[in-house]
Amino acid sequence: MAPIDPHSFTESTHPLVTHISLSFYFSFPTSTLRSSALYSLPAPHSGPLLLDTRSLSIHSVVDPSTLLPIPFSLSPSPDPIRGQALTLTLDSQSRFLISFSTSPSSSALQWLSPPQTGSKAHPFVFTQCQAIHARSVFPCQDTPAARIRYSALLNLPSPLSSVMSAAKTRSARPPVPGEAPLAAPDDLWCADGRLVEEFSMEQPIPPYLFAFAAGEIGEREVGPRTRVYAEGGPEVLDAAAREFAGAEEMIRVGEGLFGEYEWERFDLLVLPPSFPYGGMENPRMVFLTPTVIKGDATGAQVVAHELAHSWTGNLITNKTNEDFWLNEGFTTYAERRIVEVVQGEDIAALNIGIGWRGLNDEMERFKDNMEFTKLKTKQEGVDPDDVYSQVPYEKGFQFLWRIERQIGRPAFDEFLKKYIATFKFQSIDTETFLDFLVANVPGIENQINLKVWIEGTGIPPDALEPVSTLYTKIVNLAKEFTLGRMPTEDEVADWHGQEWELYIENVPKPVEASQLAALDTRYRLSESKDYEVKVAFLQLAVKSGCKEYFGEVENTLKQVGRMKYLRPLYTAMVQDTKEEEKMIAKRIFSEARDSYHPIAQGVVDSILSKHI
Repeated sequence: MAPIDPHSFTESTHPLVTHISLSFYFSFPTSTLRSSALYSLPAPHSGPLLLDTRSLSIHSVVDPSTLLPIPFSLSPSPDPIRGQALTLTLDSQSRFLISFSTSPSSSALQWLSPPQTGSKAHPFVFTQCQAIHARSVFPCQDTPAARIRYSALLNLPSPLSSVMSAAKTRSARPPVPGEAPLAAPDDLWCADGRLVEEFSMEQPIPPYLFAFAAGEIGEREVGPRTRVYAEGGPEVLDAAAREFAGAEEMIRVGEGLFGEYEWERFDLLVLPPSFPYGGMENPRMVFLTPTVIKGDATGAQVVAHELAHSWTGNLITNKTNEDFWLNEGFTTYAERRIVEVVQGEDIAALNIGIGWRGLNDEMERFKDNMEFTKLKTKQEGVDPDDVYSQVPYEKGFQFLWRIERQIGRPAFDEFLKKYIATFKFQSIDTETFLDFLVANVPGIENQINLKVWIEGTGIPPDALEPVSTLYTKIVNLAKEFTLGRMPTEDEVADWHGQEWELYIENVPKPVEASQLAALDTRYRLSESKDYEVKVAFLQLAVKSGCKEYFGEVENTLKQVGRMKYLRPLYTAMVQDTKEEEKMIAKRIFSEARDSYHPIAQGVVDSILSKHI
């Protein structure tokens, strides 16, 4: 027997769970969930069955038909990456019921007290299960190789409400005097004044796409298939509705490029600033950081990326995190195709250029461990959060773009639609994709060195920096900066965040502190409301030794928890710097730590431990 995935205890010879019925009782005072889950296998199974857990207390396992106990055990010593294996010993059973509770240290859950929320009135909780954190919410075969359908009952204190990566089927609460109840009092009704909401996910998804959030959540309809939800009050909700008003157009563009949208709804939830990612592609309910709301609809690029996952990632999923590029490389390519239609070729080229610079930066980051500059990586004994990078996104995009250039866009579009239709609702590995590519694009293996692209380190020689008039103009202006020439106000009059981000990323290093200060005096980049611009500038300022910006760096690190911003800023403060800067970074983290999601806490801990 052998594990199916280097990050899971799931055995390749064991059956995979097909459906889970979950019940969660939310205890905000203790930051825990008291839970039960009914699991269904495709057929009766006898012998051991292993599930992944992390920081869970297992109370009982029973046969739901007889209520007789099923023997179980937890591995005594938690694996630092995989957690603990829960071993059940089944006797020709196809269903089993587990009673369990989460821990306040669950790596997937962030519990926010009222002062940490936008409303300041009610608590809030949300999940982030990618890459391998679903196991800290419920026992599961926590590998993308396993696809499950699920239903869930969420029991919440009134007046909170919830959303999930699933369809809401019922909602019930005790009636308010003079008001009709949300649903007829039945088995869902709770006499203690709590709300119970019921959800169902009918399409099979990998466990990392399991998601919920609960708290004071407002909502606004913005299209026939899209509703915007937000924590933070009417102001955030209004801004989100304006920013994402074009979601339906994007869905239609995506359908034209990639085929039918299979998930019925494309709703969006704007979370508190501590959400550790820009967006998370949970089907039916995309999670977003509030930093994507920029006031000029340019945050729609993140929405385009999460929408693209509806085809590449959610429909077809990487079998393990060693094949992560199959999710993110395809999705980055699909995102840019959507952006090209909706926002134009120049904007798409800017996105490719920003990604190109990011890919080159990652080569420097991994210069001592080039394994993680490959598309197909080896991750035995490696925490996927520690090696998360732009490589699968941008090198994966470059690989697909290279194939498109070789065979032409019409032929590649036909290939892409066939690929999605062939493997939808499946989890595949890189070898399966390559076999499909070679079978459907005859001779491609003789035209492109597939081995170099998949198994080679670094950036292949046939990767391509984008070419466009606007892109070239911005890059050339950036190169002139260290010669003492900054862009004129006329030259930047039409610039938005992406243009400034590309400019800053391409300024030759090192930079004189006085030059940066002069640039900031004219254009106030350190005060930008676009965090892509603000953080790019502050990172450059820290690396250039501009101590006058440390206060703004500290404010930023205490305002947001998105790892895209935390990682470069903390790294800049502790990598090749003096002891004073390192101690400042350590102090900031100690003060901001409780406001970060557990995943972000772990990433910053890793950065500081490496350099301090």
